[in-house]
Amino acid sequence: MSLQSEALTSSGSLLTESQWLALNQVISTLNAQQLTWVSGYLAGLAQSGMAVPQPQVQPAGKASLTILYGSQTGNAKGVATEYKAKAESAGLQVSLVNMADYKPRQIKNETHLLVIVSTHGEGDAPDDAIELHEFLGSKKAPKLDSLKFAVVGLGDSSYEFFCQTGKDFEQRLSALGAKPLFERLDCDVDYDEQVSQWSEQFTDKLKPELKSGASSQVVALPGVNLAAGVSQYSKKNPFAATLTECQKITGRDSVKDIRHIEISLEDSGLQYQPGDALGVWFSNDPALVDDLLALLKLDGSEEINLADEKLSLRDALVDKLELTQSYPKFVEAYAESIDSEALKSLLADKTALRNYLAERQIIDIVREYPGTLSSEQLLLGLRAITPRLYSIASSQAEVEDEVHLTVALVEYDAFGHSHQGGASGFLSERLQEDQQVKVFIEHNDNFRLPANPDTPVIMIGPGTGIAPFRAFMQQRQADDASGKNWLFFGNPNFTQDFLYQTEWQALVKDGVLSKVSLAFSRDQEQKIYVQHRLREQGKEVFEWLQQGAHLYLCGDAERMAKDVDAALIDIVAEHGNKSDDQAKEYINELRKAKRYQKDVY
Repeated sequence: MSLQSEALTSSGSLLTESQWLALNQVISTLNAQQLTWVSGYLAGLAQSGMAVPQPQVQPAGKASLTILYGSQTGNAKGVATEYKAKAESAGLQVSLVNMADYKPRQIKNETHLLVIVSTHGEGDAPDDAIELHEFLGSKKAPKLDSLKFAVVGLGDSSYEFFCQTGKDFEQRLSALGAKPLFERLDCDVDYDEQVSQWSEQFTDKLKPELKSGASSQVVALPGVNLAAGVSQYSKKNPFAATLTECQKITGRDSVKDIRHIEISLEDSGLQYQPGDALGVWFSNDPALVDDLLALLKLDGSEEINLADEKLSLRDALVDKLELTQSYPKFVEAYAESIDSEALKSLLADKTALRNYLAERQIIDIVREYPGTLSSEQLLLGLRAITPRLYSIASSQAEVEDEVHLTVALVEYDAFGHSHQGGASGFLSERLQEDQQVKVFIEHNDNFRLPANPDTPVIMIGPGTGIAPFRAFMQQRQADDASGKNWLFFGNPNFTQDFLYQTEWQALVKDGVLSKVSLAFSRDQEQKIYVQHRLREQGKEVFEWLQQGAHLYLCGDAERMAKDVDAALIDIVAEHGNKSDDQAKEYINELRKAKRYQKDVY
C-alpha cells in the first residue's frame, strides 16, 4: 500500500484515492494566503449548497495565448504573471502555466504561445522547465506548423551562456515548424524597463488575433474577500522592515563569517512558507562610492536624472547602481569613454573577459585602467542594483512576524584592497540593529515540504544551504509531522562551523530529526563533503527513497549540486541494481514527481 493510501485509510477520509491525490497535488502549489482563501471558499460552498463553478473551456479552434514560464528564483514567474495581467487588461484570452505543471503533448493544441524562461548554471534550464525543454528536443515532439510563438529569456550577461535556455526554446520550436510572432527578447538582470517596452509592443502585435469581446470574470462567494490576507508589498514595492538581530554563528577561528539575521515583518502582512526566499534591496558602501568618485574626478553632489528621478550622483551610486558585481556592459562603455585599447582587446576574447570580471568589482577596473569621464558616461555603463535573494531560515509557525536568514559575509583582499559583497556587507556590517531594510517575499513553489506529513524527508544543505532546512524542521515540528527527517550538513570544521548546532541536537533529542550525517571537510587530512556521506549511507538513502522520501538540495550550483547528483545516480545504480541510464531515469522521475527539489545558486 502506498503512503498516500495509508494516510487515506487511517484518516477515514470520504475521498477516493484519486481525489485525495488530486487534492494534495493542488494544495502543494498554494502559498499560505491561497490556502487560507481556499479553505474559506470551500467552507462557504459547503454551507451554501452551491455547485462548484466549472472552469470555462475555450471552444475548439478558438485562438488564445498560453504563457509558459520556467523559473529558478522567481524572476521569470514574476515577468509572466505581470504580463498575464497586462494582456487580460487589453482584452486578450490568456492562460498562465508553470512548465512543471504543463503536459508537454498539450503543446500541439496551442495556437499562440509565450515562453518566459530563465537560464542558470552553464546554460542549464531551470528545474521546472527541464521536462518540456527535453521533450521539444526529442523524437516525440510533434509538428507545430499551426503554432505562433514568442520567447523571453532571462539571464546574466556576465555568464558565458547568456539566456541560453530561451535560445534553445526558440530553436526547438522553430525546428518543429512553429512561427515566431516576435523577435526573441534576451533580458539581463536589470530587465524591468526592457520588459515593459517589449510588453507594449507584443500586446499590440497580439490584439488583432486574440482580442476578445468577453471580459475576464472572477467567481467569488458572498462575504468572501479575495484579497484578504494578501500583502501590498512586492519586489517593486518593498516593505521597510527592521533589523532586530545580527549574530555571527561561526567561531572566532573559522575561515567563514556567517551571520544569523533576524528581521521584523510586523504590520507588513507579509506571509511566507518554508522554501521561500527573502528579497533584500541593499545600498553600496558609501566609502566605496567616495573612492570611485575620487578616482574618476567626479563631483558627487552633481544632480542627475536616473529613471525619471532627480538625485545627486553620490546618492545614485550608493542606492541605485550596481558596483560590487562586474559585467560586460560597463567594460564596453568604459573602454569607449577612456579610449582604452587594452580593454577593447579584452572585450574581443569572451573567455578572458569572463575570467577577468569574475575576480573584479567596478572599482578594480577603474583602478587598473585609470581615466576621467563625465557622469553621463559613467551612468551609461552602470546597471541598476538588483535585489539579492536569501533562502528563508525560519517558519512563521515558529517565529510569527519575523523572518530569519543565514548570510555568509563575502569579504576578501584583492589587488591591494579589501572588498565586500554588496548585500552581505550591507546586512552583516553596515546595517545596524533597529535600522530599516527594504524586503519582499519571493515565493518558491518548487521547493516545498510534502503535503503528506507522513512522508520521509532527506535534506542536503552544506554551508548556508542549511537555511531552508531550519525552516523545514520548525514547520514539521509545529505540524507534529510523523514523517522521518534526515539531514546531511557539511562545512570546514566541527568546532568552528557547525551552524545551529544546539538546535539540531534539540531536534534529535525531541525525535523530530531522525538522523544527521555530518561532513567537516578540514577535520582530517582527506577532505570529506556531503556527497561522500551520501555514498557511505547509500543503502539507507535508497531505502528511504523506495519508501517515498522527498529529497531536497540547497547550496552551490556550480560544484556541490553536480557532485551530489552524481552520487545519487551511483547510489541508485548500486543499491537499486540498475544501469547508469536507468539510475539517471530514476532520479529524473523523482524530479518530475517533485520528490527531488533544488534551491541552488
